[in-house]
Amino acid sequence: MGPITLPFYAQTSDFPCALPTKDQIHSSQELFLDYGEGRKVVGVGPKFVVKYGGNVELIEGENMHFVAQLNSKAVRVPKLYALYEDATNQATYIVMERVNGLVLSSAWSSLSKPQKEIICTKLRLAMDTLRKIPSPGRYCSIGKRPLEDCMFWSREETDADKHADKQIPVQFESSIFGPLNGPFNTEEEVNSAMIEKYLFNNLPPGKAVFYERTLPHVLCDHPPVFTHGDLQRKNIIISRLPNVDENSAVVDDEMEVVLLDWEVSGWYPSYWEHARAMQGCGHFEDDWHYWLGQIVDEYLKKWAWVNMMFLELWS
Repeated sequence: MGPITLPFYAQTSDFPCALPTKDQIHSSQELFLDYGEGRKVVGVGPKFVVKYGGNVELIEGENMHFVAQLNSKAVRVPKLYALYEDATNQATYIVMERVNGLVLSSAWSSLSKPQKEIICTKLRLAMDTLRKIPSPGRYCSIGKRPLEDCMFWSREETDADKHADKQIPVQFESSIFGPLNGPFNTEEEVNSAMIEKYLFNNLPPGKAVFYERTLPHVLCDHPPVFTHGDLQRKNIIISRLPNVDENSAVVDDEMEVVLLDWEVSGWYPSYWEHARAMQGCGHFEDDWHYWLGQIVDEYLKKWAWVNMMFLELWS
């Protein structure tokens, strides 16, 4: 699977029609998502969806292209038509195929058990296919670049930080500002970065020392495997509902499952997909947690530890 050259444009023979102009993109009235600060996802005509804005990362489109190069029927991503930056407004544009179908988060409550089984079997095949992508031998994004999960987001130290009264354990004094997101050669480095993020968010130093002491015994021996990183129902489109008869027997399972939102994908510890996906269970108001265990291997003990840290970081 070869690297992508930026700016990227697919072969014109692959375009369903002329690509939308920037004026057409910015004037679109079909708003799917507005993240704020000019970052949006819009529909442009019947063939295109565009994600654009100042905080949109090129790597999301690169990840889509990378996975599409698998040429696997098991993993379906929207076709990438164009990926480019505009220096005049400092915005990134990801022009992709408009996928028609049902968002799984909206359809889930109406699905029967056999329908859920069909969908989750297809998702399991997709996840297994991703995990077979050879690892570069470290925990990183494609091209051996840093990971993009918000667990590793930070910033450079400011003058205000230098004068703030933060009680930081001496072993972390020089490391909580600046890049925390790798790439990482070992799982121990991943764990250390998570603790540094914990301190960066101004959480209790004593608890950070606890994590430093315990995580090496809990989060260990997990090889880097290719991970979607945001496996939530809102990021899954089904082309149509599977057909079952009045006895709930499968009549027709020829439907597609399409995965969206590849922004944070990369090689993470093998427990990461399950632990992060469990965040999408919210208050556990339905059975999604059970079906996740059919889609990816469960790491319940690992999730309990990681979830404890996630809740402290973002509650």
